[in-house]
Amino acid sequence: MRLLIADDHDLVREAIAALLKGQGISDITGVDCLPAAIAAIQAETDRPYDVILLDYDMPGMDGLDGLTRIMQLVPDAAVALISGTASPNIARQALDAGARGFLPKTLASNSLAMAIGLIASGQVFVPYDFMEQADDNPIANLTKRETDVLRGLCEGKSNKIMANELQLAEVTVKLHVKTLCRKLGATNRTQAALIGKEKLG
Repeated sequence: MRLLIADDHDLVREAIAALLKGQGISDITGVDCLPAAIAAIQAETDRPYDVILLDYDMPGMDGLDGLTRIMQLVPDAAVALISGTASPNIARQALDAGARGFLPKTLASNSLAMAIGLIASGQVFVPYDFMEQADDNPIANLTKRETDVLRGLCEGKSNKIMANELQLAEVTVKLHVKTLCRKLGATNRTQAALIGKEKLG
């Protein structure tokens, strides 16, 4: 099995690699951002990776956009998210988008090895206990990009300004505003900004 681990924390990559090497999996590549993951995949077209682990919060991911890019690039690979901060709602969105699994960084080492084995065999893995957690904070249900837009709302920025700053189309920002309002239970952008100021601090 060939494994690609993309995480911007050296210790995380090294710990996962050491654990798996102890399980007999030695063909492991580690990178620290999404562009590096894409470069590694493109450089290994003759020997594709079987499992790809992506850190939800690493540079270049843009939330679940990075997951989608990798799955489009290597549709036959088993792609899973790893994260120490993402909420159960984000995990559900990742699975709905086609991810083969969601691995919290709090997962026990023996469970992590088992999970990667299951993902490699074509199954989907997500910890039941983690998914049963309640998201008491509505902000936890937002994607990274939606949170970025919410911060912009809190600062009184227009859709056009946020689009320029986030390098998005203005219509995309408008869609993010609509979606985050729904998730926060806000009737308009002003109410969403008030909720954001309270919850984001």
